[in-house]
Amino acid sequence: MNNFTFYNPTRIHFGVGQIEKIKSEIPANARVLVIYGGGSIKSNGVYEQVSSTLAEYKWFEFSGIEPNPLYDTAMKALDVIKHHNIDYLLAVGGGSVIDATKFIAAAALFVEENHNNDPWDILTQQLKIKAALPFGTVLTLPATGSESNSGSVMTRDDNKLFFGSVHTYPQFSILDPQTTLSLSNRQISNGVIDAFVHTVEQYLTYPVNAKIQDRFAEGILQTLIEEGSCVLNDQNNLEIRANIMWSATMALNGLIGVGVPQDWATHMIGHELTALHGIDHARTLSIVFPAVMKIKRKQKREKLIQYGQRVWNLCGTDDEIINQAIDKTVEFFQTMQVPTSLSDVNLGASDIDAILAKLKQHQMIALGEHRDIDLVVSREILEKAL
Repeated sequence: MNNFTFYNPTRIHFGVGQIEKIKSEIPANARVLVIYGGGSIKSNGVYEQVSSTLAEYKWFEFSGIEPNPLYDTAMKALDVIKHHNIDYLLAVGGGSVIDATKFIAAAALFVEENHNNDPWDILTQQLKIKAALPFGTVLTLPATGSESNSGSVMTRDDNKLFFGSVHTYPQFSILDPQTTLSLSNRQISNGVIDAFVHTVEQYLTYPVNAKIQDRFAEGILQTLIEEGSCVLNDQNNLEIRANIMWSATMALNGLIGVGVPQDWATHMIGHELTALHGIDHARTLSIVFPAVMKIKRKQKREKLIQYGQRVWNLCGTDDEIINQAIDKTVEFFQTMQVPTSLSDVNLGASDIDAILAKLKQHQMIALGEHRDIDLVVSREILEKAL
């Protein structure tokens, strides 16, 4: 196991009825900006619960955050913050709303300190964030783990980029599985796949004798397989929803990734598919990840065997286990009703060059746990994904 430092300051309130805990988290004299997306929280009862909890606060709202949050939209929130002297943010929604809130929290203080700088520089130049407005979250779509980590992904034009800072952890997050009951099949499936691929990006690399991290990761994967296979046919089951919600949080709160090599090539390639073609983030992962397993099976051999044996309970020769593990993964993705090839989303060989050009532009030329996925290998992965 590699050396590591683990830090996660986010306080989690998990379970039905926990939205009322907002009152114990946000200072009574805070001026709060509630940030949300397209307005589904007004039809599923979450907005009403949040409004009731904030009744004694001075609070305002900002809506319209997109599924892949846009820089231009997030920047409009800065005017609201300045006009109303906002000093606390509350994200109510899924990972996109939370990601946008992290950027808004950082950009608000960045603009104060750097009047002549574009906050987009935070992402393009990976500038160090010195401070951010405090914020909490009410999660309504379990998927990205953004409710319990410091990372954020934002889009501007056809560029989808990542940033993170010790200052952009949520101070608290409310995880009430009841808030997920109104999600569509597509949103449910996307959430399960997103959490699954987050987990394997940290697990399916090469062994470093990190037994605890491996067992945690395998438990998350098995839970997602079991509950994901049931949730679309039993949508009102709160126990299933609770297990999926907690799995998605644990998949990317930092715990399973400490002391182990990590991949993330699937995500980096997937970001370009979203930026160029508007494909849901999780669906880019379900398209790219099987191809990564196939192209990098030699480098991932030991962990692929372990994955097949422990997660899928497979037997046979090593090569048989690897082949079956890849097939089982694709079958699971298909069960979750997501695409598993570029052709499934009407893309073909003629689209690959543009994807590679964006990878080159964003310096994504040494990906994977061995940093050996250059543009040539990325082309092989995309061709395998056809």
